[in-house]
Amino acid sequence: MADTALTARQHSPLAHAADRLAAATRSSGGAVRLAELPFLAQVNVRLDGKSPAADAVGLALGLQLPLEPNTVVRAADLTAVWLGPDEWLVVGRPGAQRDLESRIRMAAGDGPVSVIDVSAQRTTILVTGPRARDLLSHGCPLDLHPRAFGPGRCAQTMLARTQVVLVARDEARAGFWVLVRSSFAAYLTDWLLDAAVEYG
Repeated sequence: MADTALTARQHSPLAHAADRLAAATRSSGGAVRLAELPFLAQVNVRLDGKSPAADAVGLALGLQLPLEPNTVVRAADLTAVWLGPDEWLVVGRPGAQRDLESRIRMAAGDGPVSVIDVSAQRTTILVTGPRARDLLSHGCPLDLHPRAFGPGRCAQTMLARTQVVLVARDEARAGFWVLVRSSFAAYLTDWLLDAAVEYG
């Protein structure tokens, strides 16, 4: 297994864009805030959501895997994102992927389960501010009105022709996570920065 622990040599996919993201936040007067959340632990889990193994995994993580489509469950420093009837993405603090993998595998026991560290696959862009929904709506086909996509909702969708996992955060004014493949992160960031100009 590849070593996924954080090292001093690691660079996030958007390290080069940090100054531009901060400048966009300043120029919009806080209407939109863009920032990368690099190196979040991301573990893909597949199992039968109605099985004893799923219950055991929930106990081990301190949160139940969400069974309602396109919902998110959050507890402490973990977030479980529904991706399909038998698939979830468990997101945690940077560097926690090995611990998460181990806890999930041990809890599932001999039950059929797939646990894969996908932390290096994606980075996360935080989009917040009073105009965050408007900004994302420019390039996303989903209805992002709070009645349709309110806090605690998620979706695998397209944003500016890029496949993403979009998560409406459940804390007050927490905005959205945009989880994007690392190879598309620079393109999507350029698109977001360009779309944010109108709020400057």
